[in-house]
Amino acid sequence: MDKDFAARRRRDLIIAAVLTALAALAPLFIKDVYVQNILILTLMYAALSQSWNILSGYCGQISLGHALYFGIGAYTTELLFTKFGVLPWFGMLAGGAVAAAIAMGLGYPFFRLRGHYFVIATIVIAEIGLLLFQNWEWAGAAMGITIPVRGDSWLKFQFMRSKLPYFYFALVLCSLAWFVTWWLEDSKWGFWWRAVKDNAEAAESLGVVVFNSKMGAAAVSAFLVAIGGAFYAQFLAYIDPESVMGFQFSLLMALPAVLGGIGTLWGPVLGAAILIPMTELTRSYIGGSGRGVDLIVYGTLIVLISLALPQGLVSLFSRAKRKGATR
Repeated sequence: MDKDFAARRRRDLIIAAVLTALAALAPLFIKDVYVQNILILTLMYAALSQSWNILSGYCGQISLGHALYFGIGAYTTELLFTKFGVLPWFGMLAGGAVAAAIAMGLGYPFFRLRGHYFVIATIVIAEIGLLLFQNWEWAGAAMGITIPVRGDSWLKFQFMRSKLPYFYFALVLCSLAWFVTWWLEDSKWGFWWRAVKDNAEAAESLGVVVFNSKMGAAAVSAFLVAIGGAFYAQFLAYIDPESVMGFQFSLLMALPAVLGGIGTLWGPVLGAAILIPMTELTRSYIGGSGRGVDLIVYGTLIVLISLALPQGLVSLFSRAKRKGATR
């Protein structure tokens, strides 16, 4: 391994450990429930965007249908819990496995598509999934599922008195998604994915099994997103098709990575740290007028940042590093 690359990876791991420790201490100083809610959503979307980035950023297969896997994770967990009494912890794993299996099943025909055809296919299949759940009576159809809450319980992953358990689970999920990405980045799969993204034909000529590498990326990405969906369902204690499978979820998974730096380790985290609080604050403080002012401000900021930094916010750090090296 290149010494500079190895040093960078060690540095990234140390920075991640420090940031995780600091984040774990945040609730000691932040008592406001509204701010805690923003932190939980920020960590959740950082994890979701990191998971999306595995398939779309590293492997180059841009998906705008990941809301399907998010919803499958939520519905699998809550159907097992409400219908059969299966604890959410096991439901999360089952939801992740179901989502990964569906991702590979869909990948078999879809990975033969390229470019915008693949993107359109992911949008269409997610909308089909939304319509199916809206009409599936056993799963509550459009009325959804209300999760019975009977006090605080780690066993059933339900909490009424405090949001802190949800915060710490979201922090663990975000750390897990980051660490999985960090580990895969230097694995055989990580090199395969970057090769496929750059030039699939050239990668195949060098012995990369392109189809299998795409399927692996889809499975890992879908599994982690489904875990996020299961967490979100427990956090809300209610789900319906639109609240966990709406197209906005696919966008909110993609935007932090695009804003922070697609195909990078820190891009999704950095993008989520800016995008999600900005979304919640603009909605809260200027969204009540009913005129869509919050969406205008929010959209304008995204466009300005994207125009100024087309390679994402992480490019700021690489620029600073290059300037420091030239001095």
